Amino acid sequence: MEVKMTYIKKLAAAAFGGAMLMGGAAAPASAQTLDSILQSMRADAAKVQQENSEREARFASRKNERQALLAEARAELAALNRKATSVQSTFEVNKARTEALEEQLNKAQGEFGEVFGTARKKAAEFKSILDSSLITAQKPGRTKVLGKIASSNAIPQQSELEAIYTTMLEEIQAQREIATFEAPVANVENGDLVSVTRVGPFVAFNQNGDYLGYSAPKEDTDIALAYLPSQPKDRQVMKAADAVLNAGDSLVYAPIDPTRGSLLKSFERVPTPVERFGNPFTFKAGHGGFIGIGILWLAIIGVIFGILNIVRIFLTSSAVKAQKRKAQASNSNPLGRIMLAYDDAKNKDAETVELKIDEAILRESPKLERGLNFLKLGAGIAPLLGLLGTVTGMIKTFQAMMIHGTGDPQLMAGGISEALVTTMLGLCAAIPLLILHSFCASMARGVQNTLEEQSAGIVARHVEG
Repeated sequence: MEVKMTYIKKLAAAAFGGAMLMGGAAAPASAQTLDSILQSMRADAAKVQQENSEREARFASRKNERQALLAEARAELAALNRKATSVQSTFEVNKARTEALEEQLNKAQGEFGEVFGTARKKAAEFKSILDSSLITAQKPGRTKVLGKIASSNAIPQQSELEAIYTTMLEEIQAQREIATFEAPVANVENGDLVSVTRVGPFVAFNQNGDYLGYSAPKEDTDIALAYLPSQPKDRQVMKAADAVLNAGDSLVYAPIDPTRGSLLKSFERVPTPVERFGNPFTFKAGHGGFIGIGILWLAIIGVIFGILNIVRIFLTSSAVKAQKRKAQASNSNPLGRIMLAYDDAKNKDAETVELKIDEAILRESPKLERGLNFLKLGAGIAPLLGLLGTVTGMIKTFQAMMIHGTGDPQLMAGGISEALVTTMLGLCAAIPLLILHSFCASMARGVQNTLEEQSAGIVARHVEG
């Protein structure tokens, strides 16, 4: 008994984490602890049992509610099914009645049925023509009657039939007019109306000569005009502005787009010079790629260097010409330095004097020809870079053909454009560099000839003296 009581004490101590004393004196306290634990367990069990009973009662009450809702839903479904059956039967009756009435209408129309069908067809065709006409921007809503005729199965009224040919006559009359009207434009920030001048159904522009594009208005808006993102050249813009100022009853010369907008919209696909050639200062590559940027930089540096060389040789030539008129030698120009070299050797024999002067000329020649090799090199490298761009562009073209085939020319246009643009850039860079090299070389040879001429004269005077 004592062993069992000790084991129970250890179990109680492990369950509550308390430290129980082992011995005969602690037995009554341990017994009280076990009784309290047992009572607590019984109380918890009773509490859990009560909660379970309450939960079961709630489930039972909700089950009754759900059964009531299910019965109500089934009753509603049955009522809807009965109503659907009634509606279906009514629909069948109405359908049969409609077919009978349509048959009766067709018999009553007789040959006029084909006439009305033709009228509906022509109204639909003419509506599509007017929707794509620039004149609709001036007269919005004029195609509503035509749309009603085209979509209606009823017999057109006399006024509706008259609207077809009256609208045709109005279109014919408007096609010969140069009209000015107020209309909303899509890409105007403040949303104000813009004064628009229309030249027949061909082209429209504002008072400043900015051209407007037209697209058929959507159902939720009447705005059909918008400024073209890429305008034509200044000459066409000036002609458009003149037409706005002179519009009236007199004869007016105005630009037109015979394609009714397609030609003007093609300006959006025309690249700007920056898009075509690139911007070398921001290293933004154009159609020529980075090879084109390299050619542009070569051309810029070569042209600047060539112009500086021309200025340097021109100043040297001017100094030499000024020195020819002076007896006093100056060290600031090639001829003066040659004269100073003669002054140092004038007391020697003629052969020594000639050698000294030749030596001075040889020292001046590289200074005059400085930079000419760079210009010559640039004029030779530029076409080679263009040829390199041509090769890389054709490689890209053949790769596109290999991957996508030859069905879409736009896939090959990028490589072909790179090939042609780099070739053009190479030639455009080589031509001015070659001209500058030739000009600089000619000026340098002129100065050298002057130096040799003056040196020969100095030697001749020395020999005579």
